[in-house]
Amino acid sequence: MENATSDPAALLAALPEGDTIAAPYGLYEKLRPHAPLYGYQDYPPGTVPDADEPVTAWVLLDYEHVAAAARDHRAFSSRDPLQEQSSAPTLMLVNHDNPDHDRLRAIVNLAFSRKRVEALEPDVARVVEKAVAELGAGEREMISTLAAHIPARVMVDLLGLPVEIVERFRGWATAFMLSADLSPEERAASNLELAGYFAGRVQSLHAKLEAGEEIPDSLISALLKADMEGERLSLDEVTRFCITLVVAGSETTSFLLGNLLYNLATMPELRARLAADESLITPFIEETLRHSGPPQRLFRIALKDTEIGGKQIKEGDWVALFFAAANHDPAMFEAPERFDISRPNLSKQLTFGVGIHHCLGSALARMEARALVSAMVNQMQDISLAGAPVPQRTSLLNHGFDGLTVKLTPKAAGKEKEKAHAS
Repeated sequence: MENATSDPAALLAALPEGDTIAAPYGLYEKLRPHAPLYGYQDYPPGTVPDADEPVTAWVLLDYEHVAAAARDHRAFSSRDPLQEQSSAPTLMLVNHDNPDHDRLRAIVNLAFSRKRVEALEPDVARVVEKAVAELGAGEREMISTLAAHIPARVMVDLLGLPVEIVERFRGWATAFMLSADLSPEERAASNLELAGYFAGRVQSLHAKLEAGEEIPDSLISALLKADMEGERLSLDEVTRFCITLVVAGSETTSFLLGNLLYNLATMPELRARLAADESLITPFIEETLRHSGPPQRLFRIALKDTEIGGKQIKEGDWVALFFAAANHDPAMFEAPERFDISRPNLSKQLTFGVGIHHCLGSALARMEARALVSAMVNQMQDISLAGAPVPQRTSLLNHGFDGLTVKLTPKAAGKEKEKAHAS
C-alpha cells in the first residue's frame, strides 16, 4: 500500500482497507517499528460485518512475538466468543483451549488421520491432472475454473457428498470467511444454509447407523464412529467440524492455489526449473506459503496480564497475531520481499500456525498444491498473465485473488507451434 504516513493510528486504521488487503506487506513494515500496538479494529470469521461489532485488538507483527504468543496457549486463549455465537459456528480447533482442544483433536485425528489423507493422493492427482488438461489453450480465468474448484472437489470426495454440491462450497466459504462482499442479510443467510445442510447430512447418516444400516465410508461416517477411550464427538460437533472443513479447507486452499498459479505465470525461469526438477516443487510451495501465504492474521484473547515487546497486554485484551507479517520479518528472513526457494530456514514459516494449533489440514493443502504445480509444469509449455489480476479486497483474513486470467500454451500445442515455425 502506498501510504507515506508514519502516524501509528493512521496506519492501524488503514489495516482493514481494501488497498491494504490487496497488498498488505508495505503497511506491515511501516507498522513494525510501533508494534506491539493497540487499536486495530476488525472482524473474526463467522461474524457479520455491519451487524456485529468489530473487535479492538493489539497488533503483533515481529516473528519472535507472533511465534511466542501462538505457542503460549496458557496466556492467550483461542476461544472466540463472537464466533461461537455466530449463525454458523464451527468446530475450528484453533478456536478451542485445553482440555477441550486436546480431547477434540484426539478424536478428530482418528477419523481425519494421516493414513486417510495419504490415501487420497492418487485421486487428488487424477482430479487435478484432468482439470488442468481440460483447460486447453488460450486465456483462462484460473480462480473459478481451477483454484476454487480443486479444493471443493477434494473436500466433496473426502466427505462423501454428491458431486453437484461442489458449486456451493465456494459461496459458503467466502461468505463465512468474510472474503465476499455481501450484505449482512446475504451473509447470514449463507451461514444458515451451510449449517443446515451439514446438520441434515450428519443427522441422516447417524440415523442410518443407529438403525444398523451400512453406510459408505467417508470422513463424516468416520467422525461419527470415532471413539477415543469412550469419548465420541456429539452430532453437533461432527456438524461443526464439517463446516470447518468447508470454510477453512476450501477457502484458504483456494487462495493458496491461486497464489501458486500467479507465481508460475510471473516467474518463467523458476517455472522452467520446476519442470526440469520436480524436487524443487516442495520448496517452491513453502516459499509461496512464506512470501504470499493466504492466512494473514488470527485473533487471540489474553488470559492474564502479559508483557510482549515491552508493552503491557491486559487480561481480556484481544490480540491479532499477524503470521504473514512474521513471515516477512527481516530479523528471521533475509530480504523477505525476495522470492527465494533456496532459503535455508523455509521450515520456519508460520502460515499454517505453530504449537498445538498447527493447521490440521496442512498436509492435505500441501498435497493439492503439489498436484497442481506438478500438473501445470508437466502439461503447459507456457503460462503468462493475460490482464491484471483482481486481488481479494474484502477481508484481511486471507490474501489472494478473486480473479486471475492467464494465457496457456499446452505442451502439445507448443510443439505444434514450433514445427510450424520450423517449416
